[in-house]
Amino acid sequence: MKSFRRFCLMNKQLQMKKKSKWKVRYTVLFVLWLCWLFSFLDRMVITIALPYIGEDLNLTATAQGLLLSIFFAGYALFQIPGGMLSDKFGFRRVMSIAIVWWSIFTSLTGFIFSYPLMLLIRFVFGLGEACLPGAAYKGIANYFPSKQRGTATGIQSTVNTLGPAIAAIAAAAIIGAFGWRTVFIVMGIPGIILGLYIWFKFKDNPKDHPKMTKEELAELEEDIENEKSNEEKNSGVSFKELFRKPILWQMAFIWFFFDITFWGFTSWLPSYLINVRGLSLMDTGIFSALPYLVGTVSIVLGGYLSDKVKGKRKWVFIPNAVISGLALLLMLQSTSTAVVITYQCVAAFFMFLAQGAFWGLVVDTLPAKIMAAGSSTVNCFGSIAGFIAPLLMGYMIESSGGSYNSTFILMIAAIIVAAIIALTIGNNTEKENSLNSKTIVEA
Repeated sequence: MKSFRRFCLMNKQLQMKKKSKWKVRYTVLFVLWLCWLFSFLDRMVITIALPYIGEDLNLTATAQGLLLSIFFAGYALFQIPGGMLSDKFGFRRVMSIAIVWWSIFTSLTGFIFSYPLMLLIRFVFGLGEACLPGAAYKGIANYFPSKQRGTATGIQSTVNTLGPAIAAIAAAAIIGAFGWRTVFIVMGIPGIILGLYIWFKFKDNPKDHPKMTKEELAELEEDIENEKSNEEKNSGVSFKELFRKPILWQMAFIWFFFDITFWGFTSWLPSYLINVRGLSLMDTGIFSALPYLVGTVSIVLGGYLSDKVKGKRKWVFIPNAVISGLALLLMLQSTSTAVVITYQCVAAFFMFLAQGAFWGLVVDTLPAKIMAAGSSTVNCFGSIAGFIAPLLMGYMIESSGGSYNSTFILMIAAIIVAAIIALTIGNNTEKENSLNSKTIVEA
């Protein structure tokens, strides 16, 4: 009997130990991850639905490209203001309002029968999503110590891969059963629920969170102690001062060219598989998802590796970006559908590995005080690329009589340029630019 009691006591202690390992920042990261997931689901289902929307509304390839790009016009336009709002009012308020906003307009997309009105809906939808990146990165800067930010951003960035993958399969299944309108109506509902949860459960200041432990707060405060000398040198780097720093513009242009490739790859891959490779709707959904499932692993790996070589994160980004470009070249030259699908997975693996490393660099370099505005500025350039790439590639496809060759050349060139710009970033960038991240325990 005593042995049994001892066993129960030991089991209870073990359970308590296990529970204590789960930290508030992990919950915050999981919810941020869900926000990003639904943002990608809501914006990416249109890439699968596009051939059917084009047929229903009688749209040319250029008009379809504009429908993809107009989202990024709103997304780019409000990126920096959205980030500044998060810095001023806290990421909780801005994020919760933003996700409810874009979820409503996602559902409204399914009720539109006019092309101009659909363009307007997609533009306003983009305005709402523009607030998410800055708010999310500020949440990570507030809750995660510097040593874990690369891994945290890598985990968060898995939605860049899982989002399109899930969207491809789910959209193909729903469109096949109920038509393209239903998929938009359904996708908007979960985001509204998530937005309400964030409003009532999140806290901008980790100290205000009822479940924060002394140990977790101590980890955050340790960063402050380690970086006191840097804080004295540049007490309170303002957003205006950040605009004068070369590192901000280096990262912004890297992300611009990288996203020309990313959004070109993401936006037109399903149409390429249907129109050029002759795949069915369901096969397109499955094979469009494969590269992103592969990328889910590599994007976390990229963030993790960048934490291991902190101060030299660019050397995780550069070679993997180049290898991704080479894989796209091999994909273009291949005649076999099976080989094309293989190379698209290889391209995605190295592309997303590079992406995980890149955002580890961004979040660990910019001061936490202006993390939302700074990261939004970088992401804004990616949004501009997201506007340009689908529209330009749609025009290139139409003007070449349906050939995708020129679009592949554009994607290859863009990612190589991104790698070249990354070469200009000095090693130990954080120290050289006196912009070490200042983890703060206040919004």
